[in-house]
Amino acid sequence: MKKIFIAIPFLFLFFNSSKAQQVGASAEYIKALTSQWKGPRFEDGRPKVSDAILHRLKKVAMEEAWGYLRGHGFENQFEADWKILHVDSPMTGRVVTAQYMPERPDFKKVIRTAGLSEGRDSSGGTNSWPIDILKPGDVYVADGYDRIIDGTLIGSNLGNAIYANSHNGVIFYGSVRDEGGLNEIEGFNAWTRGQDPSYLQQEMLSSINFPIRIGRAIVLPGDVVLANKYGTIFIPAYLVNDLVLSGEVIHLHDEFGFQRLREKKYTPGEIDSKWTKSIEDDFSDWLKNYPDTKLPMTRKELNDYLEAQKKDK
Repeated sequence: MKKIFIAIPFLFLFFNSSKAQQVGASAEYIKALTSQWKGPRFEDGRPKVSDAILHRLKKVAMEEAWGYLRGHGFENQFEADWKILHVDSPMTGRVVTAQYMPERPDFKKVIRTAGLSEGRDSSGGTNSWPIDILKPGDVYVADGYDRIIDGTLIGSNLGNAIYANSHNGVIFYGSVRDEGGLNEIEGFNAWTRGQDPSYLQQEMLSSINFPIRIGRAIVLPGDVVLANKYGTIFIPAYLVNDLVLSGEVIHLHDEFGFQRLREKKYTPGEIDSKWTKSIEDDFSDWLKNYPDTKLPMTRKELNDYLEAQKKDK
């Protein structure tokens, strides 16, 4: 009898702690995933990285972003070989994730019931649900498991809705339809695995704002993405400020080096290897005379960064 009385409280705790199927991750879960971010957040828990940083990130070279992340232990954040709608228009933004799977009727029913209980739109397909929650500056990132035929996650109607909500575009490890119509949406851009005239069939949404895999990259809701003609890289929100500043300082190093090489003040070997103290001092003097109006960061940001670098050496 004692065993029975011991088991009953255990079962009560088990069933009381279990939760029904969720489509969208809770704010508490997203905060736990992104706990190292100390800034403001959206109501859904995602880090609210500033628009100014997103704008500055567009000018950071992909190799610089990749090198910074690898130096901080993040080796699985990059994916390439995309079909890009507007190749010469880079995109940055705060990530909203979605996971798609091959359709299974019983699971699809559970997902739809759960989504309706979360207050999601009942009038259309579940592939519209991630679009409904987009905020300005967001990028809709979806894993469509590289499906092209019948794996078209959006067409021009949903593309217009995406841009209306986010003023941004999409990154789909899957496909789209009506690429001609999408191309006409001014300001919209897309990184996809392909395009096809077929409709979305035998494919279902399974989650929103949970971790997903995009090719060889792992993506968390609230990550910041840099997408350009060279690929896509997904950056933890808590690292993006320093990553941008690091990339901007590297650009200043390059600008200084190129100028001194044209002036033939130093040899290529001197510039392309670890700088001597005299070159470092020359760079410091060059920076002091650099116009504040042309700096990508504030003078204080630059000075604080360089001082921190000195302490780390």
